Amino acid sequence: MSETPVYSRITGTGSHLPEKIITNADLEKILDTDDQWIRERTGIQQRHIAAEGETTSDLAYEAAVKAMQAAGVSADELDMIVVGTTTPDLVFPSTACLLQARLGANGCTAMDVNAACSGFIYGLSVADNFIRTGSKKKVLVVGAETLTRMVDWNDRTTAVLFGDGAGAVVLEASEAPGVLSTHLHAAGEYADLLTATAGVSKGFTAEERGGLKIEMKGNEVFKVAVRTLGRIVDETLEANGMEKSDIDFLVPHQANLRIISATAKKLGMDMDQVVVTVHKHGNTSSASVPMALDEAVRSGQIKPGMTVLLEAFGGGFTWGSALIKM
Repeated sequence: MSETPVYSRITGTGSHLPEKIITNADLEKILDTDDQWIRERTGIQQRHIAAEGETTSDLAYEAAVKAMQAAGVSADELDMIVVGTTTPDLVFPSTACLLQARLGANGCTAMDVNAACSGFIYGLSVADNFIRTGSKKKVLVVGAETLTRMVDWNDRTTAVLFGDGAGAVVLEASEAPGVLSTHLHAAGEYADLLTATAGVSKGFTAEERGGLKIEMKGNEVFKVAVRTLGRIVDETLEANGMEKSDIDFLVPHQANLRIISATAKKLGMDMDQVVVTVHKHGNTSSASVPMALDEAVRSGQIKPGMTVLLEAFGGGFTWGSALIKM
């Protein structure tokens, strides 16, 4: 007699944003830019900024608590914590370990995943595969960032883009399909198009390169992002024997409204089937997909039984998708 297949299902979502908001009008005072220029090129109107002393693990904790409450899962029930982040509190211990201690989930597996803006999708895939093997039953997956710590506020091409925040989901083992499939890719040959300028082995100071900051060749990133996200949409649908019309909602990485619109067009979806938060949050990297998902779930946009496509693209380059039955 064959065993019942094990799937993972999202049973709770949560998110958290820092209190401080910087609007486009605020940026006009310090940069050679204006609200219209920012909106036309990105769709962003404002972004949240972590307060002095407020860390990635602080944001992750608040989002995690909300997700666990929604799922009805306590810290001592967690088998694993995966945090997608490119802005950890420390080099080590991992942000996941710091979060584990704060939650009181001591003893479970805890790890960070760094795939830049694709970090949550990568983390979700890791958790899903652990559950499918039967080795884990309840996993907390978080995407959390304090990217504004790396922003060069004199560079208008990047300063207008990024914000801070955290989103989380609880995945639980289930006999009913939840996460239908995940698809992950990377292309390291594009590293110079979107990169941080310093690190541990390269050196944190790196005065000759201006210290730690984000550098991006925006036009090139846009072209590759639209092309690769289009391909992964086809890959995801083909893997599940589905048509574009089978997707109820798209929850994309919130980097740029033009990229989001291009992906929706590829799916033949109206924008009212796309969760858009980029205007309020900016690009929060690995936090953007789980935050957008949480907002859509709590607002009633996304309902149980819907088929939802999550996708993200980030520095590396990395990109990934997850097809989910809610």
